[in-house]
Amino acid sequence: MIQIEVLPLVLVNLSCLFAKPTGITNYARNLYPHLHPLNPTLLIADPVSGYNCHQISEKMSPAYGTKGHIRRLLWTQFRLPQIYRQLRSRLIFSPIPEAPLYSRCRSIIMVHDLIPLHFPNSKSPLHYYHRYYLPKAVSQARHILCNSVATANDLVKLLDVTPRKITPIPLAYDRSHFRPLDLPPRRGRPYFLYLGRQDPYKNVKRLIEAFAVLPNCQEYELWLAGPTDNRYTPQWQDLARELGIRDQVKFMEYVSYEKLPTLLNQAIALVFPSLWEGFGLPVLEAMACGTPVITSSISALPEVAGDAAILVNPYKTAEISAAMDTLATDLTVRDTLSQLGLLRATEFTWAQTGEQTVELLKRFL
Repeated sequence: MIQIEVLPLVLVNLSCLFAKPTGITNYARNLYPHLHPLNPTLLIADPVSGYNCHQISEKMSPAYGTKGHIRRLLWTQFRLPQIYRQLRSRLIFSPIPEAPLYSRCRSIIMVHDLIPLHFPNSKSPLHYYHRYYLPKAVSQARHILCNSVATANDLVKLLDVTPRKITPIPLAYDRSHFRPLDLPPRRGRPYFLYLGRQDPYKNVKRLIEAFAVLPNCQEYELWLAGPTDNRYTPQWQDLARELGIRDQVKFMEYVSYEKLPTLLNQAIALVFPSLWEGFGLPVLEAMACGTPVITSSISALPEVAGDAAILVNPYKTAEISAAMDTLATDLTVRDTLSQLGLLRATEFTWAQTGEQTVELLKRFL
């Protein structure tokens, strides 16, 4: 019998995976199982059964901060082309916007957002990454995936990418994980929840100010779940102290993936008034739990929330506060948004995201 060698046509770059997943890592982790029809080779630190795997160093992940990022860029530029040639591949798919530059490697990359171009910070090392590296990676890629129409529009406006080179494919959530839970009543004051980092563009300052002017504010708490940041968190803590609500604003650090559903289920609402998002996974995960959502009326957030959330102008503190007051006091509105959110969340599945991604990748093989 003649054996036909099956070449690994698609390499999936999973160098961004690590133990404390953020939005991009969650995307990569949930997407790659749905790429199985392509018989891909995974470039991954911890090989998984059932897949062709090429082991890479785990020291390139976001767990290693700036050093990990630099290692990953160097590996991408110099080692990844060697792997591409060695395995005689035809395409690299990267769930992050990174690919070898000035090489013969054919690549498709995922651009999640262009937030650093909307809110430039020359003191951040990522400023130069987005200003110089990203435009070249986008220009040299065969095609670009993004997670929303808002991000597609940004690619056209900010990086002058032709629209025909861009395909928006929405993200999704883990249905077995994010769902309504039958939990016993919790003790203590009811709380509003924010999920995410504490960078200024996340609008934490206005969120705290909105909470402070909430009628009967002393009856509630505001929980900020996400990694604290020495550049910003002390400012928000000082602000809460100045406003006289320091004991009601809870800075929770990073919350594990396993604990998120309970945290969401028990909240009055998720309040996510970000000034810009490429998608907004916390909004989708909250809706999937039946938790009412208050979010921004700009960027990609209306694409995710639809009519299942209260949309506010994130620059107007009074609007944020009024929405919080409505959900704190009007159980009918809260229940209506809960039901609308559950229905809206069913429109987003990783199977659908994976199927659309597979069909797109097949076009370039």
